[in-house]
Amino acid sequence: MAGTAAGTDDRIARGPLTGVRVVELAGIGPGPFAAMCLADLGADVVRVDRPGGTALAVDPAKDLTNRGKRSVLVNLKDLQGPERVLDLVERADILIEGYRPGVAERLGVGPDACLARNPKLVYGRMTGWGQDGPLAQRAGHDISYLALTGTLGMIGRADEPPTVPANLVGDYAGGSLYLVIGVLAALQHARTPQGTGQVVDAAIVDGASHLATMLHGMLAAGGWQDRRGANLLDGGCPFYGTYATSDGQYMAVGALEPQFYAEFTGLLGIAETAPDRGDLARWGDLRDTIAARFKERTREEWTEVFAASDACVAPVLSMREAPRHPHLAARATYVEHGGVTQPAPAPRFSATPGAIRRGPALPGADTAEVAADWDVPNLTKGDTD
Repeated sequence: MAGTAAGTDDRIARGPLTGVRVVELAGIGPGPFAAMCLADLGADVVRVDRPGGTALAVDPAKDLTNRGKRSVLVNLKDLQGPERVLDLVERADILIEGYRPGVAERLGVGPDACLARNPKLVYGRMTGWGQDGPLAQRAGHDISYLALTGTLGMIGRADEPPTVPANLVGDYAGGSLYLVIGVLAALQHARTPQGTGQVVDAAIVDGASHLATMLHGMLAAGGWQDRRGANLLDGGCPFYGTYATSDGQYMAVGALEPQFYAEFTGLLGIAETAPDRGDLARWGDLRDTIAARFKERTREEWTEVFAASDACVAPVLSMREAPRHPHLAARATYVEHGGVTQPAPAPRFSATPGAIRRGPALPGADTAEVAADWDVPNLTKGDTD
């Protein structure tokens, strides 16, 4: 079972970013997730929501990427809207926005306006294509960015279309996490005696490309073929992949090193009959041998066989099953907060643990509180136009 959300009281758990103030201009996808990561680590994140909400059709109370934040409602198209955001910016350390290039400028809250108000501000920009280049103004989604970088083309079986890895590799790995790295590095610089604020241009095409650095090195060295399903780590290798069990479930095998492979084949019961793993011409035969053996038992039975081994074999669990796995439960990798089981903050810190301090921010629910805490009385005033 999932653990409980320990340390939600600020007096008990104060993350390493306690005292850092973040303004997030509401959007969807990688921007909100990046801001959530900062909130998990203790930052005071104020999300500037627009009247009418965003295009994401999710109940705001269940939108976990908005956990740990507070929300204010500001219409940037109103006369006083930009000024209210700039009042927040003046008191902030970081701003995050995910508009198309030029939109924030047209709304009056672009980098020039914000840095003029707060020269130490880190202005984080999250886009798919980046702030410049021929495609900068074009629409796109995670799958579009992965396709262009060569990342999508390397995922999947050789005889099938590329496999879509949800929106994890592009939006969140290549996007959100690179934005978090960027704004924290820029914040470190801004806080040095001669440091200044700056703009962080985080593009998913850049991040997704950067993630594949090791593979590009292997490609250059001749150790990686530029086609999917033909390599050591992309499913081409019979001892690095997934296999169906008798109950229609799957086991994941990653027995790369010789000692792990020996333990794997021994426990699988094919040590004496399996084709030589070093004979690439017989990899197809080896895959068939492994597949046939896994088909003889259920996932639960094979899990028990490999449970205490170094064979690098694990059951493929669903999202609902994962929190109940004994290892993840022991580490409280998943926690329950507000009646919702969800991933706990990561990574972990020995002295300044992160925590889920509050549930998802409801649009506009915290305007008065933020106005008082950040000393921005203008935030609660009505427009005069």
